[in-house]
Amino acid sequence: MAMMPLQVKQQRFSKLNAIMQPEIQKIQAKYKGKKDQVSQQKMMDEMNAVYAKYGVSQMGSCVQMLIQLPVMFALYQVIYKIPGYITIIGDKIRPLASDSAFAEILGKFVADQNSATLTRNFGSGETNNIIDAIYGLTTKQWAALEEAAGGSFSNLGEIQSYIRKATNFFNLSISDSPMDIIRNAWTDKPDFWVVLILAAVAFPLLAWLTQWLTFKLMPQPESTGSQGNDTMNQTMKSMNTFMPMMSAVFCLTLPVGVGIYWIMSAVVRAVQQFVINRRLNKESVEDIIKAAQEKANKKRAKQGLPPQKITNQAHVSTRSFEVEEKAFEARKAKAAEKNAAAIAESTAYYNQNAKPGSLAAKANMVKAFDEKGGKKKK
Repeated sequence: MAMMPLQVKQQRFSKLNAIMQPEIQKIQAKYKGKKDQVSQQKMMDEMNAVYAKYGVSQMGSCVQMLIQLPVMFALYQVIYKIPGYITIIGDKIRPLASDSAFAEILGKFVADQNSATLTRNFGSGETNNIIDAIYGLTTKQWAALEEAAGGSFSNLGEIQSYIRKATNFFNLSISDSPMDIIRNAWTDKPDFWVVLILAAVAFPLLAWLTQWLTFKLMPQPESTGSQGNDTMNQTMKSMNTFMPMMSAVFCLTLPVGVGIYWIMSAVVRAVQQFVINRRLNKESVEDIIKAAQEKANKKRAKQGLPPQKITNQAHVSTRSFEVEEKAFEARKAKAAEKNAAAIAESTAYYNQNAKPGSLAAKANMVKAFDEKGGKKKK
């Protein structure tokens, strides 16, 4: 819910980006091949005017995506070590972890298990590390630990049941990755192991499906026939194929809890995109531009600046670019026609006033002979 405003802003940018891409492409085509500093600066000014007209930033989609990364990292840490952040679970395990006799038994058990994950969680053997190690025990490791304890700690089974109940999602632990669940279910063959494997496989599949649906709902820029636009469209298609596949890989190797967040976030984004698409489809481009100008002018008013400058920039549109381009082509055609007429006039004058014995006179004789011969053949 906290990320929703940023996601809405990102998806609105995607929609507006698809609308204004034809204008951006026309500007790029206008300055194609012009590498001088003046032309490049003019191109950037005109592109910035288009972005200002629609009230978006060129970095409009990047900031929202970057802000989500710390949330993902923090979420992974919380789910991976729940007792350290969900205090009610940590307090349930702490009395056992604080027992020096149990700490000694657990230390020997960790050394015998030769598990990199268990060794990393156990760390230096302090109380918090022991809590993490206990929480991270698999079903098979719990059974082995109870056997190693020899019944000295009767509350082991109770703590295991509490942790399983607190972190259960359709009989899957949210701290285990689907890959680990599949591997352990295939090796240990517990009750309903086939169901466990199918449930674990469902997470990467749902991650792929929801991400694919989100990308399909995002507006795509229309093809203008230009090479740059076609290249961008091909890149977008590749991303639409690659990113859902990466989501499936991530959800296969990350904890189930992260997969739940990832899938539900994609579902929420898909619903948001559907609503945004319907809303923006009802809005005319003129209304969008007007709203963007009003928003920009409010920002300028807060800075004590007049609105006129932004308003003038906002009037830069594709129509002005097209008019300028047509005028340039007309001037170019007129110059070419004038040049051809001048060449024809000078050639005719030179032919008529050629000196006897000159190359021009000889060329005229050959031309007359060819024309005479052609008439005879006909």
